Amino acid sequence: MATITRVQPRVLVRASGGPRYAVALVVDALGTGLLRPFLLLYGVTVLRLSAPVTGTAMTVGIVTGLVCMPAVGRWLDRGARSTVVAASMLVRVLGVALLLAAPAGHVWLFATAALFLGIGNQAWPTAHAALVATVAHGRERDTALAGARALRNAALGVGALLATACLAGGTTALRAPAAVTALAYLAAAALAWSVHVHAHPAEAAPAKDRDDEPAPRMLALLAANVIYVFCLNVPEIALPLVLVTQLHASPVWPAAVFVANTVLVVTLQVPVTVLMSRFSRRTVLALSGVVLTASYLGFLAATSLGHGWSTPAIAMVSVVCTIGEIIYAGSATALVTALAPAHVMGRALARFQLSTGFGLAVSPAVITTLAPHGPAALWGSLAAATLLSAFAVATEKDQETRLSGSCNRERAGL
Repeated sequence: MATITRVQPRVLVRASGGPRYAVALVVDALGTGLLRPFLLLYGVTVLRLSAPVTGTAMTVGIVTGLVCMPAVGRWLDRGARSTVVAASMLVRVLGVALLLAAPAGHVWLFATAALFLGIGNQAWPTAHAALVATVAHGRERDTALAGARALRNAALGVGALLATACLAGGTTALRAPAAVTALAYLAAAALAWSVHVHAHPAEAAPAKDRDDEPAPRMLALLAANVIYVFCLNVPEIALPLVLVTQLHASPVWPAAVFVANTVLVVTLQVPVTVLMSRFSRRTVLALSGVVLTASYLGFLAATSLGHGWSTPAIAMVSVVCTIGEIIYAGSATALVTALAPAHVMGRALARFQLSTGFGLAVSPAVITTLAPHGPAALWGSLAAATLLSAFAVATEKDQETRLSGSCNRERAGL
């Protein structure tokens, strides 16, 4: 099994789509960071909509974005790569433009804006993974995906900080980061399209190869992924809920946990992915489930320590949870790209994004429903479900070895 022992930045940038594409990722993430944390606030304060109406419109946008994923997968399987990435950015330009054009109290324009933003946000991860899978192969591909995630998280954090600074000018100042977001998406789309990455369309694959390499069903992996992605909402939803509303800790604690999570992902995503490359992707993904399970049990134990100790203990355990998240993020998409034959890569990644998006959509409701019933209900349920998911991933029939030895039929044109 090939492993990567060290990371060369130039090689990593080339494997991620090239310098222009790397710049496009940064610009796109900066724009997303400017708007995403304050989209709800924009609807409530700028457009003067009620919080339930604003939240419902945003949820509908996410769900509708998921409905579009099969079409995105088929488009990718016809050979498009950078075009789909650029389209996912352009559709968000339209969403932000509608957001800026919406007058106060106009819920339908806000809902339509949220719809286009949701479509772009759901389509982008699939299109990006397919592009990277076209220009990089083997473990270099895994590292490139990890590097892009670290880069994107860093830019998202910077964008969120800039948007926070804009709040000092009052709620109407939220229009400024929204306008900058539209320009950022437009610039990112132009840069992404300019790299001109294409792959052989599905029809170019010989019929015999298509018969020999059917699209993997990955049922256990997809079902497990719905549970795994709950970890992404732990620092944003579960821990603030527990720390502030149940332990009555200062809001500084969940903010510190979120910042630490971001810093750890940015600094450790690539090194941890490289370190784990000595093991099979399926083994690493199962291991991430075990680490996440241990962190959930750690949260459960920390809440029983009593006043004064529970809060710092939860903050410490959150580091373990972040490590589990990093291992998961570095292996999950990489495993899908290794399992899927080239001619169905788009559809396989689209199905994976469906499971990811569904898990992210339902996890806030599940977490907020379980939390009032006590720590055992919340953390015990998450631990049991995640451990079961890890077992399902580990025992699913592994096709990675067979497929990784097949001839790659994609061609990249940079």
